[in-house]
Amino acid sequence: MKKGLHIIDLKVKLHGHTIVALSTTVEPGEVLTIMGPSGSGKSTLLAALTGTLDPAFALTGRIILDDADISKRPPQARQIGLLFQDDLLFPHMTVGENLAFALPATVRPRALRLTRIEQALFGMDLDGFGRRNPATLSGGQRSRVALARCLISDPKALLLDEPFSRLDADLRDQIRNLTFNHAKARDLPVLLVTHDPADAVAAGGRILSPLGQNVRI
Repeated sequence: MKKGLHIIDLKVKLHGHTIVALSTTVEPGEVLTIMGPSGSGKSTLLAALTGTLDPAFALTGRIILDDADISKRPPQARQIGLLFQDDLLFPHMTVGENLAFALPATVRPRALRLTRIEQALFGMDLDGFGRRNPATLSGGQRSRVALARCLISDPKALLLDEPFSRLDADLRDQIRNLTFNHAKARDLPVLLVTHDPADAVAAGGRILSPLGQNVRI
C-alpha cells in the first residue's frame, strides 16, 4: 500500500448509534478537513485514530499509516502527531526541555539532541528561545513551540484538533499557514478537525463530515 493515512471502513458506534463512518485516504502533503458542529463526532474520530477511544464505544475498521497497520497499536506507538486547542506546554520545563521531552529516545548523543532542538526552534523563528520559560511567551510564540514539539517527534501523520480557534484573526492566519507549510514540506498527511469554514478554506483540500459526507461551505 502506498504512503499516506488510509482510513478503511472505520466505524464508531455508541449503543448501536453510528457516530463515525469514514473510509478515505489522506495523501502525503494533503490536508483533509473534517467539519461539523459540536457533538457531531469530530473528537470521537480523533480518539479512534490516536488509540484513545473510550471503551464504551464500539470500533471497527482499519487504520493504515504508510505500510503499517496501526489499528491495534497503543497511542505512543502510532507515530501520529496531535495539536490541540491549548498548547499544553509543561510549565515546569523550559522551551528546550519541552521539545526534548518529545524528541525520540533514539536520537543520541546529547550534542545531537541539542542540535535537533536548536534546528526546530530556528525553523519556527524562535532561535535562542531554548532557555525561556513558557510563561514568558506570547500566544503566538507558545503556538510555535507546540508545533515544534509535535514535529520534533518525527510523526508520520498530523492531526489538528482546532489548534487555531483561540488565536486572534491575524495570528490565526499566521500560525495556520505555518502549520500547513511545515506539514507539506515534510509530506505529512494532515487531518484537520474544525467548525470554522475559514480553516477549511485555508486548508484547500477536501471537506468531509465524520460520517464521510461531502461538506459544502
